[in-house]
Amino acid sequence: MHTQPEPSAFGTQLVPIAENGQKFFLAVASLQVHAFKAMMRYSVETLAFLKHRCEQDVKLADDLITGPEFNDAFDIFAAFLQNATSQYVSEAGKVATLTSRLTSETAKRLREEARTAIEDAAAKTVA
Repeated sequence: MHTQPEPSAFGTQLVPIAENGQKFFLAVASLQVHAFKAMMRYSVETLAFLKHRCEQDVKLADDLITGPEFNDAFDIFAAFLQNATSQYVSEAGKVATLTSRLTSETAKRLREEARTAIEDAAAKTVA
C-alpha cells in the first residue's frame, strides 16, 4: 500500500529522501515506544511481585513472634521457605511468558515495518 506524501507548507511535495527519512524516524520512534512499554510491563510485574514478597516477609516475622514454641517456629519458617520457593518459580514462569509475548510483538512490528518499506520502494520503482 503506497501512501502519498503530504504537501509541505510551501505547496510542494517532500523530496523522496526526506520522505524515506521521515518513515525511518517514525519506525524508530515506534520501536522505542514499544521497548519503553515492555520495560514498564516488566517493572510493574517485578514491583507487584516484590510487594507481595515483602508482605510475606512481614507476616513471617509476625508468625515467628507469636509462635509459642521453638518447634512451631521451625514449622513456620519451613512453610515460609516452601511458599517462597514456589512463588519465585511461578514468577519466573510469568517473566518467561511475558518475554515470549513481547518478543513476538516486536517481531510482528518489524515485519510490518519491513513489508511497508518494501511496498513503498516497489511502488516508487514502478512509478
